[in-house]
Amino acid sequence: MGQLRISPHKSMTLIWWWKNRDKIDFGPSYQRRGRLWSSRDKAYLIDTIINGFDVPKLYIADFQFGQSQLNSAKMPYAIIDGKQRLEAVFDFFENKITLNDDFIYKKETSFNLGKLSYRDLQSRYPRIADEFDNASLDFMSVFSDDEEDIHEIFIRLNKSKPLTGAEVRNAIPGPVSEIIRALSMHEFFTETINFGVGRAGDRNAAAKVLYFEFHHKPMPTKKTDLDRFAKIRDPKAELELAGRRAIDTLSAMNEVFIPRDRLLSSAGQLPVYYWLVRSIRPEFHRHTREFLLWFEDSRKKNRDRQKGRSGALDLDQRLSRYDTLNRSTNDLQSHNGRIDLLKDHFVDWINAFILGPVRTPRTAFRKDQIFIE
Repeated sequence: MGQLRISPHKSMTLIWWWKNRDKIDFGPSYQRRGRLWSSRDKAYLIDTIINGFDVPKLYIADFQFGQSQLNSAKMPYAIIDGKQRLEAVFDFFENKITLNDDFIYKKETSFNLGKLSYRDLQSRYPRIADEFDNASLDFMSVFSDDEEDIHEIFIRLNKSKPLTGAEVRNAIPGPVSEIIRALSMHEFFTETINFGVGRAGDRNAAAKVLYFEFHHKPMPTKKTDLDRFAKIRDPKAELELAGRRAIDTLSAMNEVFIPRDRLLSSAGQLPVYYWLVRSIRPEFHRHTREFLLWFEDSRKKNRDRQKGRSGALDLDQRLSRYDTLNRSTNDLQSHNGRIDLLKDHFVDWINAFILGPVRTPRTAFRKDQIFIE
């Protein structure tokens, strides 16, 4: 690590920070996504500040006194820890949130401040609004020109917080994290998936498909596997090639699926669908979504029959096997088993529903005609 120095930032008022918000980089590479707090959570922080309770320190990378290779946004500050708190303060200044309805002002309990916005405070209780303007939080300035220092601080400060594996991996410097971030910006992740990304769910999925591409085959995707992968630095050229292959397949998936597709509501299914689409010859892509809708409907009917205890003879054992494998979505056996079952069903479906009555033993599609092995 390089020369690292951490010292208290000069005390500045909340309104000063808000007026200088355009000087703060809220999205450095290591940072977790913002807007994770609910409106009630944010209002509770404003309650804490107005009533004079302690707020934990915020940490910022301080670039005021010289150029730094880490200052990609060319701003005086970059947030390291405290993003949600600062967003809450700024949202209150901008009247995007109001005080909670059960808010009690400790200095004067007879005041009814519940549900008031900042604008309301200014008009009805200007003294309290002024106190909020001039309140201050403890900011710590971090001076370093070494990326490892900044990422280490972020990880250490968040060790006691419920960071997801993807958020921790995002803070690991190196080419893998950079490529994962780039993949997560693909239209497939921004427009097409239908699962939550607030806790970096998209980056977690992107890490899995990149891991597949790096090894040219499905791999186990447990947290320990992905954490180890995130630390790889070389061969960088092969990592970049894997990223390009992933982009090609994500683009193909964007043609297969529709925006906010209900088929993509489960992050655990995505790596399997990814490898299926990657394996299907392009001329069959147009049939893929219709097949998957049929497959998911068949799985549901099979589960309903199982719940109804209508007997094992009524069940499709291959669909039951898929459901069993789907309970352990990060195991290699689960990945390979589900992919193989999908391929087998796809061949049967193409021959039954696309060829239909014109099918003969000679015209029926073989597996190698549909898939790139």
